[in-house]
Amino acid sequence: MNTAGAEPASLCDAGDFRKVVVGQPFILQLWEDRTRGEQWVASYDTKGLALLSDEFLRIASNNAVENGQRIFEFQAVQPGTHHVVFEKRMGWKFTAEDRRLFTVEAQPPTGD
Repeated sequence: MNTAGAEPASLCDAGDFRKVVVGQPFILQLWEDRTRGEQWVASYDTKGLALLSDEFLRIASNNAVENGQRIFEFQAVQPGTHHVVFEKRMGWKFTAEDRRLFTVEAQPPTGD
């Protein structure tokens, strides 16, 4: 995963809004407890954003709990305002346990 120059945007930190540059990767990360069966699922318009990677970083602990951070790396492919909706899904439920919305404002790359 390419994280050079990309800083994580936690939903608990600066909010749900990101300004990015078209063609440069950016990261959105969420806490996930796989022991409970949680899994974040992203919905977004593929005309505006591309998913580059989706990884799970387990937090080391001395017990059998498997929780950590789900790291989504995106790249804007066209300028404009785009939305990423994350739904926390549980394998046995039909409805989402939680829902988070990120608004991404993609700026065109600056000329050299």
